Amino acid sequence: MNRELIREKKPSAAPGGLMLVVLLAALIGTVVWLIQSAKTGSGEGVLVSLVLLGITIVALPGLTVVNPNQGRVLVLFGTYVGTLKEQGFWYVNPFCQKRSISLKVRNFESSKLKVNDHDGNPIEIAAVVVWRVVETAEAIFQVDDYENFVHVQSEAALRNLATSYPYDQHVEGQKALRSHTSDVAEDLKKEIQDRLTKAGVNVIEARISHLAYAPEIAGAMLRRQQANAIVAARQRIVEGAVGMVEMALEMLSQKHVVQLDEERKAAMVSNLLVVLCSDQHTQPVVNTGSLYT
Repeated sequence: MNRELIREKKPSAAPGGLMLVVLLAALIGTVVWLIQSAKTGSGEGVLVSLVLLGITIVALPGLTVVNPNQGRVLVLFGTYVGTLKEQGFWYVNPFCQKRSISLKVRNFESSKLKVNDHDGNPIEIAAVVVWRVVETAEAIFQVDDYENFVHVQSEAALRNLATSYPYDQHVEGQKALRSHTSDVAEDLKKEIQDRLTKAGVNVIEARISHLAYAPEIAGAMLRRQQANAIVAARQRIVEGAVGMVEMALEMLSQKHVVQLDEERKAAMVSNLLVVLCSDQHTQPVVNTGSLYT
């Protein structure tokens, strides 16, 4: 059976300054009447003044102060009355239980979680979540401890997110934790918000603050990244070298600098590729004789 959510509402409250003046005046007047009644020996006056004095004292706890970015949740005999969110000095029902709740923007960094990414590789991940309470009634009455609820649900959302993405991008256009930080942060914020809406919490921002492979595979993954970088660099070098060789042969042919048969062209291409693709300086050999010797 689903229970209806308790929605935040505004309670009736009187200006605290005015009520303070009224209560002080009533307190002073009652004390003076009590003293006069005691001097004159009026039992009825003493009784009435004592009753009024007790009522005045009981009414004093109704005075309350609301600081900026703070709320006062009011509960009267187990019934939610409302939440005072406007800063200032106020007077409410003195029998109300007043519970303070912060409306300030807060943040926390989750612990480093060890989870498996989408490819099954163990990784370490942590996130920073910026949040604030916007529905005080839900925060107080819908969950047991809203601060602990925020922490636990944020870490659960982070774990779920980490399993949805690979650590590195292996296919063109694939989203990965390391390469698509903005998209991942937006998805993380949405998932955390879905979990915290029932607690009256608004997630302002959520971003990954720590991301690394787990220690047991960090070395292997580092070598893999280095190998991928070397392969990519070599591929770029070969593409550039082939383009330069093609341009050299085309220019030699157009300007009629030298006529080369297919065998000499193959030798020239081989030599140029060795020079251009080698990761060490090559030593030239000068041929002073005939081209065919």
